[in-house]
Order: sequence, then C-alpha cells, then structure tokens
Amino acid sequence: MKEKLNFKKISVHEGPKQSPGFLLWHISTTWRSSIETALQTFGLTHPQFVVLATTGWLTRNGDPINQIAIGKMAGLDPNTNSQILKGLEQKGLIKRNSASDGRAKNVSLTPKGSQILERALPAVEQTDALFFNSLKKNEISVLIQLFQKLFEPPVI
Repeated sequence: MKEKLNFKKISVHEGPKQSPGFLLWHISTTWRSSIETALQTFGLTHPQFVVLATTGWLTRNGDPINQIAIGKMAGLDPNTNSQILKGLEQKGLIKRNSASDGRAKNVSLTPKGSQILERALPAVEQTDALFFNSLKKNEISVLIQLFQKLFEPPVI
C-alpha cells in the first residue's frame, strides 16, 4: 500500500490555488503563451521582443546604450542577452557597434527594428488588455502596485 502525503504537515497552503507561487507560475505561463502567439506575426519570440522593446526604450532620446544596460533592464544574464541581441542583429532589427573603450558594444535599433517595434508593441499591449480584461480598472491599478512592490528595479 502506498503511503499518502500529508499536505497539512508539509505545506502552509490548503491547496495550489492558495499558493501565490503556484498561481504566479500558472498565470505567467498562460499570459506568456498569449504574448508568444501575438508575436508570431512579427517573427519574434517573447525574449526577442523584450530586448527589442528595452533597446527602444533606453535609446528613445538618442543616447548611446550598451548591452549591459539592456540586459540589466530586461532582467537577463549577459550570455542570454548577447545571444538574443545576436539574433536580432541577424534579423536586421538592431545594430551593435564597439563602444569607444572597445570592451562593450553599443546597441541601437535599425529602421527595420523601429518599424517592427512600432507594430509589435501595440499588439502586445492589446494582448495584455485582453488577458487582463476580467479585472476592473481599479483592480489592474492595484495589481500593478503589487507587482511594483515585488519588482527589484535594475541599477542603470
């Protein structure tokens, strides 16, 4: 006879639906799937979109920005960020130039990258709106405030 686990002994939660970690996992995988579907139209993966949008945001005023700053803001380790940037460069969406000291590369959007971002960002925001449409406007505001409390902003 198999021994049954006594979850009352090993968990503080009555079940998965009372676990914030489980709920966050489930919600985030469902949300990410909807974003990936929206981005297929643009030939982008979700990580590529995040790096493209981060690059656009950081360079919006014409300031030079390096790969390190993009990775920090996007929450990516340097190797993953570099691989994503390489893929975006191969697609002609960004360009990387050696910075003056030669140790880091400055990144900027190409005209094609700007055009893709101008179409992809509204599509992602529309997908977000559809995903969160079961919440009232004030509930979304509270959710954003809660996310901001949990978010550790990058130091740039």
